[in-house]
Amino acid sequence: MTISMHQASVPVFSRALTNCRGILAKAEAHAAAEGIDPATLLEARLAPDMFPLHRQVQIAADGARGAARRLAGLALPDPEAEDFAVFNRGIQHRFPPGPVSFAALTARLDAAVAFIEALRPEQIDGSEARVVDVVMGGRTRRFAGLPFLLHYALPNLQFHIAMAYAILRHAGVALGKQDFEGPAVYESLP
Repeated sequence: MTISMHQASVPVFSRALTNCRGILAKAEAHAAAEGIDPATLLEARLAPDMFPLHRQVQIAADGARGAARRLAGLALPDPEAEDFAVFNRGIQHRFPPGPVSFAALTARLDAAVAFIEALRPEQIDGSEARVVDVVMGGRTRRFAGLPFLLHYALPNLQFHIAMAYAILRHAGVALGKQDFEGPAVYESLP
């Protein structure tokens, strides 16, 4: 069995962001039920030097969309644009103002999923060797498409969603592994 670049990217990005949306929905419901100001959760972080929840979600949404754009060979937005793929901004970079409400984050996730799911297989398939440049701290890292996806984009996406999950779990939101993984999409073989 072979797997295409489209199969290895689009459904994985889409599912991760959709699961993140479900995690946010539980967080918003938790805040309402417990009388917690939503801003308290949106600004929560596990350590003083890490990004808060809202930035973790922004990075996940924008990073997945940017990774898909790169694999499809599409131009990126201006590096200072709010919706630039931010996996490569780094903690020292000033981020433009981002969403600071559950509704805005949900809309950002929905927009990213819609963009990603609109990409056709022929736009991404064959991108295993496509050159992908990522500029970080004034230094360009050059990847081929497959290592970019497997060793850079997917780990970054999972990291930021895991951090959002951990922040909310630490804040008392009733989340479990199923919320992170989403519903099962596999079949057991006989």
